[in-house]
Amino acid sequence: MPHAKRTRLLKIYFLLFKRFGHRKWWPGETPFEVMAGAILTQNTNWANVEKAIAELKKRKLLSPIALSSVPNAAVEKAIRSSGYYRQKAERLKGFSRFLCGRYGCDLQKMFSRPAGALRGELLSVKGIGPETADSILLYAAGKPVFVVDAYTKRVFSRAGMIRGDEGYDDVRAFFEKNLPRDSALFNDYHAQIVELGKRFCLKSEPVCWACPVLAECRFGRKRVY
Repeated sequence: MPHAKRTRLLKIYFLLFKRFGHRKWWPGETPFEVMAGAILTQNTNWANVEKAIAELKKRKLLSPIALSSVPNAAVEKAIRSSGYYRQKAERLKGFSRFLCGRYGCDLQKMFSRPAGALRGELLSVKGIGPETADSILLYAAGKPVFVVDAYTKRVFSRAGMIRGDEGYDDVRAFFEKNLPRDSALFNDYHAQIVELGKRFCLKSEPVCWACPVLAECRFGRKRVY
């Protein structure tokens, strides 16, 4: 059965790749920008994050040293577009203090840590949950860690590959166990899932008839046929 699951997961990936092409995700000029984006994107859309990132750059605040040292109010003003800006300013500053305090603001030193150990450290930082931690590990550090979000659970529960009520770590383990452990694949696969969830596998009124993975989706086949 593990081989069958791998075959099906890869088939779904290639169907998505054929429709959407390589997603080139996560956008960011530097690893720290990617990490800041992972924190800012909590509970908002990417367009709002882009505005916040641009404003941080404009104000020369997009570095762990700068974010650690400036008052909260300065960060809040810069990231207001991202929503929950007071909470996110504290999280950005807390993460920057962690990075500078434990690793001397040296990203490569942090990235040299084993994925499991670094994940545990990230989860100890206030405001960084499993999805944010794994986004940092995969997209900034290049670790082969699969990122799970609401789109992932929706798509693959409808496909009949998971129940949909599993915990985050259980779903993450399902993908990591049944796919080649490759960071480039994990990176693009998650981006493909997000694109599918936004365009076709909607929470209400999914566009099943046009879905690129209809042939692999039990839910969609029942609705269409």
